[in-house]
Amino acid sequence: MMIDAHQHFWSLARGDYGWLTPALGAIHRDFGPSDLAPLLARHGIAKTILVQAAPTTAETEFLLGVAQTETMVAGVVGWADFDAEDAPAAIGRLARDPLLVGLRPMVQDIADDGWLARPSLAPAFTALVRHDLVFDALVLPRHLSRLLTVAKRHPDLAIVIDHMAKPPIAEGRLDPWRADMAALAALPNVFCKLSGIVTEAGAGWTAAELQPFVAHVLAAFGPRRMLWGSDWPVATLAASYDGWVAATGSLLAGLSPDERDAVLGGNAARVYLGGRGRRS
Repeated sequence: MMIDAHQHFWSLARGDYGWLTPALGAIHRDFGPSDLAPLLARHGIAKTILVQAAPTTAETEFLLGVAQTETMVAGVVGWADFDAEDAPAAIGRLARDPLLVGLRPMVQDIADDGWLARPSLAPAFTALVRHDLVFDALVLPRHLSRLLTVAKRHPDLAIVIDHMAKPPIAEGRLDPWRADMAALAALPNVFCKLSGIVTEAGAGWTAAELQPFVAHVLAAFGPRRMLWGSDWPVATLAASYDGWVAATGSLLAGLSPDERDAVLGGNAARVYLGGRGRRS
């Protein structure tokens, strides 16, 4: 079963998408299930993981409501305030909904690059483990050393690095991203998403430009800890859904059929949907 492990829906009228401005052009509009369904059908994708796009509990509740009525959505990665004194209780309340599969603070937008490694966040991470929730890490290369600290402090916490940590593909610069990702890959509780990288490559990108970066994470994490996602509709700033699917075929061509199946759905089912009676 193919699973798109990273996609978004949003409704601009909700008003909490601070990053989503008219300057983003074609994606500055509402996107919902009716926009995505034909794309999934065309490529035989059975399920998706719906990921937050606003740092509010209200948006998480909105997404969980969408998931209740849209069977294409197998689970939601939402948001919670990890800094709040009642963070563990708030996470517990959200976790009552079995469609919640993970949480994602928007680390890339937090001014303090060291925020992720604050010891004060430990209760929130412990709550994720207690409630069988994944930590989706929306990080940039400069955050990877702090993410390594978190992964070592919480070895029972499943961590999924979104978008391969957005390496500088347009610059063709592998280091120091390469070494930092290898260090994270050495820990068995860390996974990596093959998603969201076309927007890091820029206009006119080719699969050949992506290949050294993808080859590195495939070698470091192995095909059993890589999850494929579209990052739709954000990725449409650089590629159509069809174009990303086609590029994926090229980038994964060296894998066996079983390994491709794992990256394209099996790993997402195991990591996100393996517990708490979740929808599969």
